[in-house]
Amino acid sequence: MEDLKVTLKQQIIESLNLQGMKPEDIDDNAPLFGEGLGLDSIDSLELMVLLERNYGIKIEDAREGRNILASVATMAAYIQEHRKF
Repeated sequence: MEDLKVTLKQQIIESLNLQGMKPEDIDDNAPLFGEGLGLDSIDSLELMVLLERNYGIKIEDAREGRNILASVATMAAYIQEHRKF
């Protein structure tokens, strides 16, 4: 699970073009939106594309997406449970 979290952080940084950030700068449990990393709704769409492209996970419900994309830890847990490949 720790390897998945580091990989996810790298993918988030690359996908969202967060220049100057390193995986260790992102806390596993910190919120990705609002007060945490400060992501917005456009970023959430990018994260949903990342999940579909890299893990075969398609998020249909926006409310469910908010819970899944809350933090790196929640994303990793969801991926472990639902990954298609």
